[in-house]
Amino acid sequence: MPTAMEIYKMLPKKNCGECKFPTCLAFAMQLANKKVALADCPYVDEAVKATLADSSAPPIRLVKFGGNAGELAVGDETEMFRHDKKFFHQTILSLRVKDTASEADQKKAVEHAASLSFERVGQKMKLDAVVLHNASGQSAPLEALAKHAMAGCNLPVIILGDKAEHIGPAAKICKDRKPLIGIANKHNLDAMVALAKETGSPLVIHAENVEELSKLAATVKEKGVQDIVLESTRTNLGHQLVDLTIIRRMAIKASHRALGYPTLVQSQGHDLLTASLAIPKYGSIVVLDDGDVSLIYPLLALRQNIFTDPQVPLQVEEKVYPVGTPKEGSPLLLTTNFSLTYFTVAGDIEKSGVPSWLLVANTEGLSVMTAFAAGKFTPEGVAKLIEKLQVKQKNNSTSIIIPGMVSRMSGKLEELTGMKVIVGPRESEGLPKFLKNLPK
Repeated sequence: MPTAMEIYKMLPKKNCGECKFPTCLAFAMQLANKKVALADCPYVDEAVKATLADSSAPPIRLVKFGGNAGELAVGDETEMFRHDKKFFHQTILSLRVKDTASEADQKKAVEHAASLSFERVGQKMKLDAVVLHNASGQSAPLEALAKHAMAGCNLPVIILGDKAEHIGPAAKICKDRKPLIGIANKHNLDAMVALAKETGSPLVIHAENVEELSKLAATVKEKGVQDIVLESTRTNLGHQLVDLTIIRRMAIKASHRALGYPTLVQSQGHDLLTASLAIPKYGSIVVLDDGDVSLIYPLLALRQNIFTDPQVPLQVEEKVYPVGTPKEGSPLLLTTNFSLTYFTVAGDIEKSGVPSWLLVANTEGLSVMTAFAAGKFTPEGVAKLIEKLQVKQKNNSTSIIIPGMVSRMSGKLEELTGMKVIVGPRESEGLPKFLKNLPK
């Protein structure tokens, strides 16, 4: 990668700020550190683009598949640790369906994969792809499975097997979904590369160790396939962590292009550990054997936590929310706009069976105690919010229930608003009993 000064000399030096940086030199420094893309500068001429294209590309290549079933993207990462910036493309969670299963079980499995969808703290979470596994070692059963997948769900497809002649017909059946195919190794490389080029599909490759994987990736690229996914080479959890870390570090810290690709990890059976290690530690795609909700849900929740921007907490809008079917004069409760706090409090109010109003204050996504300690959840701020939203007039509220953790604001809030301030339980789990026993 050229130095910042070398890059700066090739930039237009307009200092226009359209790249979100005040000067071209500042942009050049970010580009040299691979924190931004060359495309962020709208005035770079084609000659400079050609000169800097490869060196300014992200250390891990962006690979896309999914086609008309919804494009999935992996790679394009720039950081070793999410707190340095954030991770950009969340781990793809996919469910394996083997072509040795009965026709009824195949249909049931692909339909189940499509149905796995949940909501957590206001965000939709779902399984991303279905994996068609050529366990039979024959072409016809995989073709039949591909047809079931096309008819039974609208998910992106991954097709795995060790012979191009077996997975080729299935790949062509699923061509509109631009499947990810594999797995190529040193023994079947030429045939797999030819199939990837014919179908325009990204290719998964496998080798015995990271060094061999690097060499194989370089060979595949020389043969004309640019979109590559590296399979984690060993199944032992400790070895898997070492390999995935080496691949990531070599790509990001050492700019080793032959390892600068997304990774795929396969788990076996009801294996929560392999997947839960791969999500935070550099697995771009995880193949699951078991579609049990008790396995899928915690993995989706873990993924949501890891791929949320650590510098921007999940937040809900500042306003008054109805919980149940409240009327004028129904209890009014106060909380902050941190998503997890809001959904926890709202859920506990629902459990009480007492229709209520929930006033949410903007604390920049901080929880109750953190916001109070930081001076972002104050009686003055809450009083202004009550006035701004005309809470007393719209909801005919004469009292407000505040979290027990911030009982110290009760006197001042009562003075500022003229409302009766009731100190609620310290933890929201106490709300059902508290609201049921609230005087009418």
